[in-house]
Amino acid sequence: MRDSALIDHWDFDLGGTLFDGQPVSCIDVGDIPTVLHDNAGNRVRIESKTREVLAIPAVPILLGGNDSVVIPFLWGLEDHGPVWVVQIDAHIDWRDEVHGERHGYSSLMRRASEMAHVVGILQVGLRSVGSARSTEIEAAQRYGSRFVTAREIHAFGMEPALRHVPEGARVVITLDCDGLDPGVMPGVAARAPGGLTYSQVIDLIAGLGTRTRIVGFDLVELFPPADIDGLSAQTAVRLLVDVVGTIVRQV
Repeated sequence: MRDSALIDHWDFDLGGTLFDGQPVSCIDVGDIPTVLHDNAGNRVRIESKTREVLAIPAVPILLGGNDSVVIPFLWGLEDHGPVWVVQIDAHIDWRDEVHGERHGYSSLMRRASEMAHVVGILQVGLRSVGSARSTEIEAAQRYGSRFVTAREIHAFGMEPALRHVPEGARVVITLDCDGLDPGVMPGVAARAPGGLTYSQVIDLIAGLGTRTRIVGFDLVELFPPADIDGLSAQTAVRLLVDVVGTIVRQV
């Protein structure tokens, strides 16, 4: 990352330097080794690494993979609840199974709703036609998931979404890159017009940092082959910087 030498420079999105004058407190623990087709084993490895990071203690940040990696990431937070899950996504990911797979990328939020330490779900940026049928919508609504569409955010800003999460709650943010508009995040597998802007997403992150305690973050579903001139990668990096800076300021 070419900006890594600039951590002592003023960041206007954060209102100060990345670490806010404090010592550098971010550690890259490396890639989690995964094995093709060993889905169950991969989930064990992701959950185990998450638990290791939490034991330091630290706030775990997971980068890469599709939405399915978030399921074991959330399992790893089992002893650190109760938590709310705030999902930024174009889709609700509430399928119970797809072709016999119950832990795939379309089932993330259904599996999250079954975890005892997850006490609430907010889903932001929903739009267009996704994988959800009426049965999935009904299941999510029975659980009590709060839906906030991208159109609502464009019309009313982020404050109505933030009000759904209780002040002081412990929050895990899961960011699917297709939650953003393809104009700023084209490198995704399922582009849908009308998504959130970069500014709207950082408003959500900043708002959660002020109202709640962010205890985990993941950024998934970045698809480099579909990127245009590195735009998606640049946006993803900026979002990561905003999350790190927000977490630093809440400690």
